[in-house]
Amino acid sequence: MEGIYDGNMTFQELSKYGNYGLGTVNALDGEMIQVNGKFYQIKSDGFAYPIENNQKTPFAVVSFFETDKTIEINGPLDYKQYTEYIDESIHTKNIFYLIIIEGKFDYIKTRSVPIQKKPYIPLVKAIEDQSIFEFNNISGTLVGFRIPEYVGDMNVPGYHFHFLTEDNKAGGHVLDLRIQNQKVHIDYTYQFFMMPPDSEEFYKLNSNKVRGQDISIVEKGK
Repeated sequence: MEGIYDGNMTFQELSKYGNYGLGTVNALDGEMIQVNGKFYQIKSDGFAYPIENNQKTPFAVVSFFETDKTIEINGPLDYKQYTEYIDESIHTKNIFYLIIIEGKFDYIKTRSVPIQKKPYIPLVKAIEDQSIFEFNNISGTLVGFRIPEYVGDMNVPGYHFHFLTEDNKAGGHVLDLRIQNQKVHIDYTYQFFMMPPDSEEFYKLNSNKVRGQDISIVEKGK
């Protein structure tokens, strides 16, 4: 959120911690999604590119997926209805959830951001130049997390989803969707391991700002 977009972890190292996930690439170069162990970078041109092992990330959330619960969506749901339906189906909001859907979506609206140059600007400013992509009747994989509110500034509280098309050619950070007649697979995750950036920029960071409104703009575009 503060504009620290350089990390020291390679994607090869990141793969030791999970086979599904999301995040970004150094210099905020687009959106990252991990599907079945493979990393993809959706750049601001809308295309998905395989990520090399030696590329690095400043932010990523990954986990090894095991299905603990499967729920079915029948009638059409938009993004808000979809997340509310999951909330009604889980037994507590105080643990982490990895959520996956593989199937066809009536509509998906995604975004990606262009690569940034130093001096970096805060994320809420960087997304002003975001590219928007819309897909209709598209098949693919939706990967997301539900993060507990108490985690606060250490991660994005609430829901965070990225999307990759079935042909692995497009996707992005999900801003909106419509879905029906699909199965939602949920992994209950009770532990959380965090590795902060190892950089002078991070060491010198001094932030006590309340970021609730900025997070809402960054995640949902509003």
